[in-house]
Amino acid sequence: MLVFIFRRLLVAFSVAITVSVVSFMLLHLSGDLAISIAGPESTAEQVEQIRIDFGLDKPMVYQYFDWLWGAVQLDFGRSYYFQDTVMSLISERLPVTLTLGALALGLATVIAIPLGVIAAIKQDTWIDRLALTIAVIGQAMPSFWFALTLIVIFAVNLQWLPAGGNESWQHFVLPAIALGYYAMPAMMRLTRTGMLEVLNSDYIRTARSKGLNESTVIFKHALRNAVIPVVALAAVELGFMLGGSVVIESVFSLKGLGQLAWDAITRNDYPVVQAVVLIIAVFYILLTFLADVINAMLDPRLRVR
Repeated sequence: MLVFIFRRLLVAFSVAITVSVVSFMLLHLSGDLAISIAGPESTAEQVEQIRIDFGLDKPMVYQYFDWLWGAVQLDFGRSYYFQDTVMSLISERLPVTLTLGALALGLATVIAIPLGVIAAIKQDTWIDRLALTIAVIGQAMPSFWFALTLIVIFAVNLQWLPAGGNESWQHFVLPAIALGYYAMPAMMRLTRTGMLEVLNSDYIRTARSKGLNESTVIFKHALRNAVIPVVALAAVELGFMLGGSVVIESVFSLKGLGQLAWDAITRNDYPVVQAVVLIIAVFYILLTFLADVINAMLDPRLRVR
């Protein structure tokens, strides 16, 4: 198990370095950062002064390692637009995004796994078709349209929940539903597929032939093996939620990391963009690593890969 964890750590570290290089290069290859910072009406002298002030006159390799060394120390510099340290902005916004992602993933998991199990047990019945219909609708429906629909119904017409903001837990209910419904279909379909495969296996038939209770067969023997790929998918979905929550955060006016990234992109605030991309990538890598470890604990056969 220790060898497996060490190998996964090496892979995670390699991916993190690659992401840092790619994100740094893409921003610097998109154009002259000094001109973007100074603005279109700035003079050549002002652009050159900004290039010197921000170290943009130094070789690209030096700029990268200087930025990377600061990132290791959680020092991402100062924001061009917000006039504050990047780490202060991220520390303020990150809890909102993490809360939204955790609530959305919890909601998706609570609905998707039981629904997938029931659909597999009731295969080819109206329950199975209803579950698949719900999954298809969730995959086909744009998240922003679903979010706006929730606002119209529950915030405007019924006035049960607030339409935006992040002052209390009520403000996270509608965004969590909108974001969770986006992740639920894939988890439900994967649970259903895994359960169908496991329920037709030899050891399940053996367990039933021994006279075990059907609930014991399903939840103790079948679900344990069927849920293994769902764990990995849940980690991936949470990573997508953290990185792709900008739409939901914009619709519901949540001051999270996604909204910060959008504001930084529209205002050419490159230090903030680089920091957000790197932090989301690191979270994604850590979640994938934890999913691999959990899967290896559930299925020892995975440790030899």
